Amino acid sequence: MRNDRLRELLADQGHPVAAGITESGRRFPDGSRYRVEIPSCEGPAVFEAVLEEAAQRDVTIDRVSQGSGVMMLSNAEIRHMAKLGDANDVEVNLFLGPRAGWDTGGQAKVTAAVAGSARGNAAVAASVNDALRACDLGIRSLLVGDLGTLAVLGELKAAGTLPAELVLKTSVVMPLTNGPTASLYERLGATSLNVSTDLDPATLTEVRYATRSPIDVYIEVPDDQGGAVRFYDVPDVIRAAAPVHLKFGVRNAPNIYPSGAHLRSVAVDLGRERVRRAALALELLADLDPDLLDAGESGQ
Repeated sequence: MRNDRLRELLADQGHPVAAGITESGRRFPDGSRYRVEIPSCEGPAVFEAVLEEAAQRDVTIDRVSQGSGVMMLSNAEIRHMAKLGDANDVEVNLFLGPRAGWDTGGQAKVTAAVAGSARGNAAVAASVNDALRACDLGIRSLLVGDLGTLAVLGELKAAGTLPAELVLKTSVVMPLTNGPTASLYERLGATSLNVSTDLDPATLTEVRYATRSPIDVYIEVPDDQGGAVRFYDVPDVIRAAAPVHLKFGVRNAPNIYPSGAHLRSVAVDLGRERVRRAALALELLADLDPDLLDAGESGQ
């Protein structure tokens, strides 16, 4: 079949192939095009350091996310993080449950593609328990690394077992590289979509066309997820993907999951450096395209 006909077939399904960047007209409810997310915020001590660094550098942090998982935090730590988030108007996003990369199975040890999956129904049940526990302790944003778990959580949310306002954010370990996948995740219940780390702005245009949910894009990528540093892409990322969370990892840094007291100083230092990286990228954005710093039009 001719290439133009293949593209027509895909467009008929609602997923056109983008020839370049199409500026997104969508916005967050407050009218902003982008928000700043600091990942790997592994507990209250890191969260407090991130808030302190953000105040010193005049960077607004909109979301922090944690990668070690709900099960690696005590009830008191979860409550503390929820209270810090409420007091500072920061969304607190916690990773759910056991994952294959930490389990006894062998496949996840040789391929990262399945490391975030829930291995067996018991692991799905444990993830659901993490979700219920976190919500009971005041958390309203969860990070999901398994497709089946996402579907179950979406059903529980629709049934009223989980809060209606709960954010279900897909993890970067769930590959999202095209519009149809974004649409599928959203139908299953995702309300914030973490895309794969190597998507160019034209591909982000295709993803944006397929979903109304916020898109989450790593601007500096952890080494185990590709290691890119994309500061100069920020204007095009915002134009193509808005509403978009700009995420700042750190290259040349250790993987600290699961975190704990033995890594607290490293986690705190990394948290502060992520805020510095965000400040650098936003300063560059102000030079390259200052119009994008404005909140802009109201949401659509």
